[in-house]
Amino acid sequence: MPNNNHNNNDDAVRPGRTGGKPRTDGTVIRTTFASLKSIAFFVLILVVPAWSQGMGPGTVNPPANLRPPGLKNVGIEQRLNEQIPRDLAFRDQSGNRVLLGDYFGSKPMILNLVYYKCPMLCSEVLSGLTSALKPMKLEVGNDFEVLTVSFDPRETPQDATATSVEYLKRYGRPGAAQGWHFLTGPQESIDALTRAAGFQYQYDKGSGQFAHSTAIVVLTPEGKIAQYYYGVEFPSKDLRLALVEASQNKIGNLVDQILLYCYHYDPSAGKYNLMIFRVLRVGGVATMLLLGGLMFIMFRRDAAHHTFGARGIR
Repeated sequence: MPNNNHNNNDDAVRPGRTGGKPRTDGTVIRTTFASLKSIAFFVLILVVPAWSQGMGPGTVNPPANLRPPGLKNVGIEQRLNEQIPRDLAFRDQSGNRVLLGDYFGSKPMILNLVYYKCPMLCSEVLSGLTSALKPMKLEVGNDFEVLTVSFDPRETPQDATATSVEYLKRYGRPGAAQGWHFLTGPQESIDALTRAAGFQYQYDKGSGQFAHSTAIVVLTPEGKIAQYYYGVEFPSKDLRLALVEASQNKIGNLVDQILLYCYHYDPSAGKYNLMIFRVLRVGGVATMLLLGGLMFIMFRRDAAHHTFGARGIR
């Protein structure tokens, strides 16, 4: 007759089982592997080449005597940590008299200098800024302010209003009008602001237009210059980190803090560069924590197994 003893012992305690329950080794290994995959994915995100988030090399202005005729006074001179004057008088898009200091005090800011009737570059800068702001979870008005200031003293609050309507509509966030300010002002205020920001431009009487560079400037809540970003397209991730850093971590989240630890702003390039040694340090700490957790789980499981075996012998 066939031997059916093996069928009668299905419920017996076998090596690798506890109380007849399926062994948990596979579950532990799968959980550990999933954790390792998550950490590896996070580290991979950190080590993506920094240029993929950046705008490319920053603008380097040649000496004035080497610049083309008509552009001798055009360029951007970085003045990091420079205080933007608080007492400069302008008009907002509603025609109200304001001081720049009215916007200082609680939130980081983005300053961009344009003129509203510019036929080319200024609209590209505003479009690029709007495109960079739209994907960000940080919101204009709630988390930071934007100051768009005309450097053409002939422009009026009506010009500012027309521009504000267009770009606030593109941005499309409720309440943004309370945090995105479009200003016009007299020549003396414009001169003081552009001088403090290092923004150099030149008026061409023949064309009736301005020759100028393109950049946006990130300011601290107190109105000090924190960072520059050149060009007409701005990386959302870098801009978010710049605002978080300028706010002294008063906005943003834990992920922003980790990224700021692993990336460092490079003023010469106008972007954040990866600090590989810091990434390795973060990866090392994460690996140690994971291994420690795995050992703890294995020791607990082994202790529980021996405890059950001892009770079974009694």
